[in-house]
Amino acid sequence: MAEKSFSTHVNQIYLPGDSVTLSKTDEISNAKIVLGPGLRKYGKQILVTKPGILRTKSSPQTYWIDCHHRRYVPARGDDVIGVVTNKVGESYKVYIGSSEEASLSSIAFPGATKKNKPNIQIGDLVFAKLLIASTDMEPELVCVNSLGENVGLGVLSTNGFLFTVPLHHVRKLLNPECTLLKSLGKALPFEIAIGMNGKIWIKAKSVKQTITVARAISISEHMNKEEMNQLCRKFLDRQAGF
Repeated sequence: MAEKSFSTHVNQIYLPGDSVTLSKTDEISNAKIVLGPGLRKYGKQILVTKPGILRTKSSPQTYWIDCHHRRYVPARGDDVIGVVTNKVGESYKVYIGSSEEASLSSIAFPGATKKNKPNIQIGDLVFAKLLIASTDMEPELVCVNSLGENVGLGVLSTNGFLFTVPLHHVRKLLNPECTLLKSLGKALPFEIAIGMNGKIWIKAKSVKQTITVARAISISEHMNKEEMNQLCRKFLDRQAGF
């Protein structure tokens, strides 16, 4: 079992069973350190559970293993896009791409009460946050924050386009350093909802523009920043008729 340090092995390949140690800077720091997907703490050890590349981000200091897979494992606090599949009593069953469907209460929406509930139909798309995600419990979704306020979650329009990308590509798109969506938005205004479960919903002014944005996102999976900028210029020139 190999033992490596976080700070000196970021962006390197890890295998299941590798033991990871905190750097001296992380050990003496009082800042919170978050272990993301692919890392698990056993006693005083931090072990790798998935093969992939070690990634990190700050505020808070977070480490995770970037693994190429499509099966989503629910994690508390993730924003996901799901499809309503059934209604059971006062709640809905929502498929989010995991091994088990999640539940969504009919009053877990902004301004919803027992007498005033949203009109949700089977087949509707919802953008929601995972409130409960445990191996021993059914995943539970909400469309409000802890204060019951509207934070951009809820039922998505049926006029949009939904498609699926690998989970690691979602994290790449949500990285503040990724310029793809900003570059596309300068010439093609569009609405977008990105779920950590690999589901992306897009709505632009026309079907052609919607497909253009979706294709650009799908193609950019393995591109760096410069290649993304070239891709955006190519798609936008084609959209303008050049």
